[in-house]
Amino acid sequence: MKKKYYTPEMAYSKLQQYCVYQERCHQEVRYKLIELGIYGDTLEELIAKLIAENFLNEERFAKAFAGGKFRIKHWGRIKIKQELKMRNISNYCIQEAMKEISDEACKDTIHELIQKKCQLDQNTLADPKFKNNVYQLLARKGFENHLIMGVMEGFDLN
Repeated sequence: MKKKYYTPEMAYSKLQQYCVYQERCHQEVRYKLIELGIYGDTLEELIAKLIAENFLNEERFAKAFAGGKFRIKHWGRIKIKQELKMRNISNYCIQEAMKEISDEACKDTIHELIQKKCQLDQNTLADPKFKNNVYQLLARKGFENHLIMGVMEGFDLN
Protein backbone atom coordinates (compact mmCIF):
# COMPACT_ATOMS: atom_id res chain seq x y z
CA MET A 1 0.00 0.00 0.00
CA LYS A 2 1.40 3.36 -1.01
CA LYS A 3 1.78 5.97 1.71
CA LYS A 4 -0.14 9.20 1.08
CA TYR A 5 1.95 12.35 0.79
CA TYR A 6 0.77 15.43 2.67
CA THR A 7 1.64 19.01 1.80
CA PRO A 8 2.20 21.30 4.80
CA GLU A 9 -1.22 22.89 4.17
CA MET A 10 -2.97 19.51 4.09
CA ALA A 11 -1.10 18.39 7.21
CA TYR A 12 -2.01 21.62 9.02
CA SER A 13 -5.69 21.14 8.19
CA LYS A 14 -5.53 17.54 9.42
CA LEU A 15 -3.77 18.64 12.63
CA GLN A 16 -6.40 21.27 13.33
CA GLN A 17 -9.03 18.52 13.31
CA TYR A 18 -6.72 16.29 15.39
CA CYS A 19 -6.34 18.99 18.06
CA VAL A 20 -10.01 20.00 18.08
CA TYR A 21 -11.14 16.42 18.65
CA GLN A 22 -9.35 16.31 22.03
CA GLU A 23 -6.58 18.15 23.85
CA ARG A 24 -3.12 17.11 22.63
CA CYS A 25 0.39 17.63 23.95
CA HIS A 26 3.24 18.81 21.76
CA GLN A 27 4.75 15.32 21.67
CA GLU A 28 1.57 13.76 20.26
CA VAL A 29 1.34 16.41 17.55
CA ARG A 30 5.02 15.97 16.71
CA TYR A 31 4.51 12.21 16.28
CA LYS A 32 1.43 12.81 14.15
CA LEU A 33 3.37 15.17 11.87
CA ILE A 34 6.15 12.62 11.45
CA GLU A 35 3.52 10.00 10.67
CA LEU A 36 2.18 12.35 7.96
CA GLY A 37 5.69 12.71 6.50
CA ILE A 38 6.41 16.26 7.75
CA TYR A 39 9.91 16.81 9.20
CA GLY A 40 12.43 19.46 10.19
CA ASP A 41 11.69 23.18 9.99
CA THR A 42 8.27 22.60 8.43
CA LEU A 43 7.29 20.47 11.42
CA GLU A 44 8.42 23.16 13.87
CA GLU A 45 6.62 25.90 11.91
CA LEU A 46 3.36 23.97 11.92
CA ILE A 47 3.59 23.35 15.66
CA ALA A 48 4.33 27.05 16.25
CA LYS A 49 1.30 27.98 14.11
CA LEU A 50 -0.95 25.60 16.09
CA ILE A 51 0.27 27.16 19.33
CA ALA A 52 -0.22 30.70 18.01
CA GLU A 53 -3.78 29.91 16.94
CA ASN A 54 -4.49 28.22 20.29
CA PHE A 55 -5.13 24.75 18.88
CA LEU A 56 -2.24 23.50 21.00
CA ASN A 57 -1.77 24.51 24.63
CA GLU A 58 0.22 22.32 27.03
CA GLU A 59 -1.19 23.86 30.20
CA ARG A 60 -4.73 23.26 28.98
CA PHE A 61 -3.75 19.71 27.97
CA ALA A 62 -2.18 19.02 31.39
CA LYS A 63 -5.29 20.24 33.24
CA ALA A 64 -7.63 18.23 31.02
CA PHE A 65 -5.45 15.13 31.28
CA ALA A 66 -5.12 15.35 35.08
CA GLY A 67 -8.81 16.03 35.62
CA GLY A 68 -9.89 13.25 33.28
CA LYS A 69 -7.57 10.59 34.66
CA PHE A 70 -8.54 11.53 38.22
CA ARG A 71 -12.31 11.53 37.63
CA ILE A 72 -12.61 8.66 35.16
CA LYS A 73 -9.76 6.25 35.97
CA HIS A 74 -9.39 7.28 39.63
CA TRP A 75 -5.66 7.87 39.33
CA GLY A 76 -3.78 9.64 42.09
CA ARG A 77 -1.53 12.67 41.71
CA ILE A 78 1.70 10.64 41.70
CA LYS A 79 0.67 8.53 38.71
CA ILE A 80 -0.73 11.54 36.85
CA LYS A 81 2.54 13.46 37.36
CA GLN A 82 4.55 10.51 36.05
CA GLU A 83 2.37 10.24 32.95
CA LEU A 84 2.66 13.97 32.27
CA LYS A 85 6.45 13.81 32.65
CA MET A 86 6.54 10.93 30.15
CA ARG A 87 4.79 13.26 27.70
CA ASN A 88 7.49 15.93 28.23
CA ILE A 89 5.13 18.40 29.89
CA SER A 90 6.90 21.26 31.69
CA ASN A 91 7.05 21.32 35.49
CA TYR A 92 5.03 24.56 35.52
CA CYS A 93 2.17 22.95 33.57
CA ILE A 94 2.29 19.88 35.82
CA GLN A 95 2.06 22.07 38.93
CA GLU A 96 -0.89 23.97 37.46
CA ALA A 97 -2.64 20.70 36.61
CA MET A 98 -2.11 19.36 40.15
CA LYS A 99 -3.92 22.42 41.55
CA GLU A 100 -7.07 21.01 39.93
CA ILE A 101 -7.04 18.01 42.30
CA SER A 102 -7.62 18.85 45.97
CA ASP A 103 -6.67 16.73 48.97
CA GLU A 104 -10.37 16.43 49.83
CA ALA A 105 -11.21 15.09 46.37
CA CYS A 106 -8.36 12.55 46.71
CA LYS A 107 -9.62 11.45 50.13
CA ASP A 108 -13.16 11.06 48.80
CA THR A 109 -11.89 8.97 45.87
CA ILE A 110 -9.73 6.81 48.15
CA HIS A 111 -12.72 6.26 50.46
CA GLU A 112 -14.90 5.31 47.48
CA LEU A 113 -12.26 2.88 46.15
CA ILE A 114 -11.89 1.24 49.58
CA GLN A 115 -15.66 0.80 49.86
CA LYS A 116 -15.86 -0.77 46.39
CA LYS A 117 -12.96 -3.13 47.16
CA CYS A 118 -14.52 -4.18 50.49
CA GLN A 119 -17.88 -4.87 48.84
CA LEU A 120 -16.31 -6.70 45.91
CA ASP A 121 -14.14 -8.97 48.07
CA GLN A 122 -16.67 -9.13 50.94
CA ASN A 123 -13.93 -8.33 53.40
CA THR A 124 -13.00 -5.57 55.88
CA LEU A 125 -9.86 -3.64 56.66
CA ALA A 126 -9.70 -5.52 59.98
CA ASP A 127 -7.95 -8.32 58.06
CA PRO A 128 -4.27 -7.23 57.85
CA LYS A 129 -3.63 -9.11 54.60
CA PHE A 130 -6.66 -7.52 52.93
CA LYS A 131 -5.72 -4.10 54.31
CA ASN A 132 -2.25 -4.49 52.77
CA ASN A 133 -3.77 -5.49 49.42
CA VAL A 134 -6.01 -2.41 49.46
CA TYR A 135 -3.04 -0.20 50.36
CA GLN A 136 -1.02 -1.69 47.49
CA LEU A 137 -3.91 -1.07 45.06
CA LEU A 138 -4.21 2.57 46.09
CA ALA A 139 -0.44 3.09 45.91
CA ARG A 140 -0.37 1.62 42.38
CA LYS A 141 -3.12 4.03 41.42
CA GLY A 142 -0.78 6.84 42.48
CA PHE A 143 -2.23 8.14 45.70
CA GLU A 144 0.07 9.62 48.35
CA ASN A 145 0.90 7.46 51.38
CA HIS A 146 -0.29 9.98 53.97
CA LEU A 147 -3.68 10.29 52.27
CA ILE A 148 -4.11 6.52 51.99
CA MET A 149 -3.18 5.93 55.63
CA GLY A 150 -5.37 8.80 56.84
CA VAL A 151 -8.45 7.49 55.05
CA MET A 152 -7.74 3.87 56.08
CA GLU A 153 -7.44 4.84 59.76
CA GLY A 154 -10.73 6.75 59.58
CA PHE A 155 -12.30 3.87 57.66
CA ASP A 156 -11.52 1.40 60.46
CA LEU A 157 -13.72 3.46 62.79
CA ASN A 158 -16.75 3.24 60.47
